[in-house]
Parts: sequence; structure tokens; C-alpha cells
Amino acid sequence: MNYMDLLKVINSGMYAQRKRIDLIATNLANMETLKTEKGMPYRRKMMIMKSEPMDDFDSILSLEMVKIDEIVEDKTPFKRVYQPSHPYADKDGYVLKPNVDPIVEITNLMISRTAYEANVTAFKITKEMILKALEMGSK
Repeated sequence: MNYMDLLKVINSGMYAQRKRIDLIATNLANMETLKTEKGMPYRRKMMIMKSEPMDDFDSILSLEMVKIDEIVEDKTPFKRVYQPSHPYADKDGYVLKPNVDPIVEITNLMISRTAYEANVTAFKITKEMILKALEMGSK
């Protein structure tokens, strides 16, 4: 097994989870943004990831790189809150609020953090294996 390929896979997983954590932080930071440049409330963003097999790995175990396919907006409806005195209220007194659910975002954050930590652990173990192999080769 090529250790460099393994490190590339681990790195791709760490990169994807870090970007997902950044996106979750953006969603949480904008959960009260009522007007964007489009004139509408902030719409939650989600990351679509995909895995791609490594071209140069011919084993029963297939290593796959994690790639960020795209970032899409969540199409769930905005929350409608009755606040007739609010400056952004419509003619019926409702204000549209972002479709960001903090519980969903925190749950996704915990999942991403755990995945990131698993990749860090895999990186450390791989590094130790490389060092042991070098140590054995020098004897």
C-alpha cells in the first residue's frame, strides 16, 4: 500500500469536513439575517460531497478521495413569524425568517467534528506506521 495515497485520502476527508464546518458556521451566523442582497432572508446552504476512487490503487480495498461536489441552497420554505410592527412585515403582519434550524446545524457540526477527528486519528496512525517502517528499514 502506498502511504502517500492513504495520506491524500485522509487529507481530502479533513479538507471536506473543515469546509463543511465553515459552511455550518456561516449558516449559524446568518440565522437572523432577514434581507440579503437578493432582498430575501438568508437561505441555508448545504454541501454536497462525493467520493472518487483513486486511479492508481489496484487493491481489493478501494481508497476514495472525498470531493466537494457543490454548495446548494436549501429550498425548504422560510419561517413565517407574526410581527405586525416589524419593518419587514408583509401586509398580513408576517416576517419571513431564514430557514436555518440551529438544532440541525449543531447536530451537523457535531457529526463533522467527529469525522474530522477520525481523519486526524487516521493521519496520526499512518504517520506512526511510516516512522516505524523507516525505523525498521534503517536497521
